Amino acid sequence: MNASVKSVFQELEQQREALLSLVKNIPEERYSKSILPGKWSISQVLTHILTSEKLSLGYMKKKVNAIDELRDSGVMESLRLWLLIFSQRIPLKYKAPKVVVDNTPAAMPLNQLTNEWDEIRKELATFLEGIHDKHIKRVIYKHPLTGRLDVRQTMSFFREHIIHHLPQIKRQL
Repeated sequence: MNASVKSVFQELEQQREALLSLVKNIPEERYSKSILPGKWSISQVLTHILTSEKLSLGYMKKKVNAIDELRDSGVMESLRLWLLIFSQRIPLKYKAPKVVVDNTPAAMPLNQLTNEWDEIRKELATFLEGIHDKHIKRVIYKHPLTGRLDVRQTMSFFREHIIHHLPQIKRQL
């Protein structure tokens, strides 16, 4: 795996492990039911994050078949990533993209969610191993709002997506 991608992936895994550790010992009712009216439960938030990563990986797996035809990321993609990071860090509520909403299953029990997330991250690691260094800058992912990103930028989005939803989880705790 490319060294810069590996570094971001390792950070992403540490973040996921810390998040799951944060919720692993809470009672099932607190995990699966929101204590705040009209707000997502912890299980709904985590299922949303997992679904987003799963769909994103599926999209990248399709695009990798034509990776030689994709262009490299540049200044515009870097700017879009910074705007995306900024949007994820400010305390505004966003509507999840329709494709994510339409494909999100019912909120999962923690054991099932953990197992599925483990599998998705293993698939992601395998996928990243297969990306040659010369293709690292190829715009292989399309974020619904900010547009095309390369693999490393996509991993940064995954990280920021979790950071964005962390306050929701902490409010439930």
